[in-house]
Amino acid sequence: NGGNPGDLYLVIQVREHPNIERRGDDLYLKQPVDLYTLILGGEVLVETFKGPVSLRIPPETPAGRTFRLRGRGMPLLKDPSRYGDLYVEVQPVIPQNLSAKEKELFQTLQDLRRGAKG
Repeated sequence: NGGNPGDLYLVIQVREHPNIERRGDDLYLKQPVDLYTLILGGEVLVETFKGPVSLRIPPETPAGRTFRLRGRGMPLLKDPSRYGDLYVEVQPVIPQNLSAKEKELFQTLQDLRRGAKG
């Protein structure tokens, strides 16, 4: 092509994801979970590079609890057939625009809780 022989340097920038952080081969995900599922238990669908995975949430799961999904992180650099882990931190989603009935039910729950402590 007429140019001088030499080295070619490429600079690649990877944009950060708003909910996923990479640490080596492992990924850390902040997963929104509705308040009802955190309290009563249930399942949440978590998107991974290998496709969606159903994550079981036990009853009374505290905000910020982290679950480990083995082999759902980044491919290992020296062995792309193996993967790091995905750590899923549950983040509570507080219900918005509550109806009068919903507010009444939450008030009843609060009153029951306060009565149980006193």
